[in-house]
Amino acid sequence: MAHAPEETRVIGSRLATLLEPGDIVLLAGPLGAGKTELVKGVAEGLGVDEVVVSPTFTLAREYEGRLRLVHVDVYRLDTAQELLDLGLEDLADDGVMVVEWGDAVAGLLPPEHLEIAIDLADDESTRTLTFTPSGPSWGSRSAALGAVLGGG
Repeated sequence: MAHAPEETRVIGSRLATLLEPGDIVLLAGPLGAGKTELVKGVAEGLGVDEVVVSPTFTLAREYEGRLRLVHVDVYRLDTAQELLDLGLEDLADDGVMVVEWGDAVAGLLPPEHLEIAIDLADDESTRTLTFTPSGPSWGSRSAALGAVLGGG
C-alpha cells in the first residue's frame, strides 16, 4: 500500500534490487494510479541518473543504470500487433522492460514476467499494489519479493 507518490517510488526502488537481465514487469491501473511513479522508483533503484518521464507519445524510452531500463507505455497503441511490430520484446534481453498498461499486451509477451496491478482507493491518494509473479524465475523470487516489498 502506498499513500503518496514518494511511497510508490520507494516500492519501485526496492523492486529494482530483485530485477535481473531479461525481466519484464507489466503495470496495470487506471490513469493517475502511479504507474510512472513506480517506474521512476525502479530507475532510481537501478542507478539511472536521467529524469524518467512517461513515454506515452514515444512508446518507449531507454535509460542506462545497473541494468538497461526500457520503459514502455502502450496506452496509445491501437492494436497489440503494433507492439510486436516495434520489436520491443527483444529490448529486454540484456535489461529490464517495464510496460505501462501491460495488461493490454500481456498475451503477446513471454509468460515469464511480474505483473503489478495498482488500484486507487476511494480517497484517491491511497494505492494498493498487487504483485503477481509468473514463471519459474519469478516463482523462485517470490519470497525475496515479499521480503523486499514488506520491508518498511
